[in-house]
Amino acid sequence: MSFLSGKLAMASAIALCAGFGAAQAAQDDITVAMQLEPPHLDPTSAAAQAIDSVVYINIFEGLTRFMDDGSIAPALAKSWDISEDGLTYTFHLNSGVNFHDGSAMDAEDVKFSLDRARAEDSANAQKALFGSIASVDVVDAATVKVTLSEPNGNFLFNMAWGDAVIVAPESIENIKTNPVGTGPYKFSNWVQGDKIELVASDSYWGAAPAIKSATFKFISDPTAAFGAVMAEDVDVFTGYPAPENVPQFEADPRFQVLNVATEGETILSTNNKMAPLDNVKVRKAIAHAIDRQAIIDGAMFGMGTPIGTHFAPHHPDYVDLTGNSKYDPEMAKQLLAEAGFPDGFTTTLKLPPPSYARRGGEIIAAQLRAVGIETETSNLEWAQWLEQVFRGKDYGLTIVSHTEPFDIGIYARPDYYFQYDNPAFQELYAELNRTTDPAKRSEMSATLQTMISEDYVNGYLFQLSTPTIAKAGVQGLWKNAPTAAVDLPAMSWAD
Repeated sequence: MSFLSGKLAMASAIALCAGFGAAQAAQDDITVAMQLEPPHLDPTSAAAQAIDSVVYINIFEGLTRFMDDGSIAPALAKSWDISEDGLTYTFHLNSGVNFHDGSAMDAEDVKFSLDRARAEDSANAQKALFGSIASVDVVDAATVKVTLSEPNGNFLFNMAWGDAVIVAPESIENIKTNPVGTGPYKFSNWVQGDKIELVASDSYWGAAPAIKSATFKFISDPTAAFGAVMAEDVDVFTGYPAPENVPQFEADPRFQVLNVATEGETILSTNNKMAPLDNVKVRKAIAHAIDRQAIIDGAMFGMGTPIGTHFAPHHPDYVDLTGNSKYDPEMAKQLLAEAGFPDGFTTTLKLPPPSYARRGGEIIAAQLRAVGIETETSNLEWAQWLEQVFRGKDYGLTIVSHTEPFDIGIYARPDYYFQYDNPAFQELYAELNRTTDPAKRSEMSATLQTMISEDYVNGYLFQLSTPTIAKAGVQGLWKNAPTAAVDLPAMSWAD
């Protein structure tokens, strides 16, 4: 071999190695875009879906967890025993689990987390999940016993929610800005209004993830979202906010498109204690004034399944009650007249940032105006919506998608933001929780769906389907969304 050819071979080898190294580096990091930025990072003290999207499974783990098919799997608890009377759950914890600050996770932390969630002064947005817990007792460092006041057929399901993750008393004070969990990723950095960065934990107790670093980018504007994806500035856009662009992405071999079925019942939430919305005839009039398909077509470009109650159409116990609130503007006008409002009335319509709310709000405002109902519409940022609507109950109407799984139980909470107070519903839901027989649970679920449909608690619009746009080489993306999650440990890059 000549000196020149040897130099060329060596240069080629160096270039090849450099290229191989770059390829390797590119394959262990990922940038995931979302429309909404979390208000903070504590999933145990707020209802914002964006929190779970960043931290669930990634930073924080619970005793159990959701898989993408909706099934429940072990997480921090490797197994559990259930007493014959269904009142006692003994959880056996995985060994060698540490929080990201190096402290051990044990049964004391489980007791702290569950007691904190169910405490009288708890700020947990889903406190009702823990309502059946009578006591939490530490058996030993690796075993915790949870005793219920009554059997609860949903208990293991409830423990999989993001609101039920295990946290440590040592780091709880700063959890909103510096979350410390047991998951495969550690919180690294947060540039407000731009991004959150995570890095893989070297001391994770489970299998090491293929993705070693992840950046969550927040892009609220649909036009900017389109530009970021087309320029390949992001690797994944979950909940892509401009469904009108989907055909273009489907035709581009650089991308893959997943039409993700969510648990998101998108509803025209109604303040049931604010006059005149406290009148069932008024609420029924609103329901008949709404053309669901026009909203699905106009706001979602055809993506979405019409619903007539607060239940996911893909659930085996779903009852199609859309006929209870079919589009009939003349009936709506008649009902308003019967309720004492022949000339209509004015109420507020407060809209959070998602496209389905902003775009859908314009369509609904026009539909309500056609029957005499005027809306004072205001666009709120997510933190404002949580403060004014969810916590402050200072609203008439709003549009939001409830993405929590099997969440019809919120209608059994009179203090929940739409303030529906029906003792019969509350009693039946409590009985459902005590029931383990599948056939009886199905029957009760159907009755509960019918009750809220016939009470016209809210305007039931559609089940949210959200497109995820990703580069063609990304693997492990969820095809269904039984809860709000971006499952980073499941992701990898194709070779």
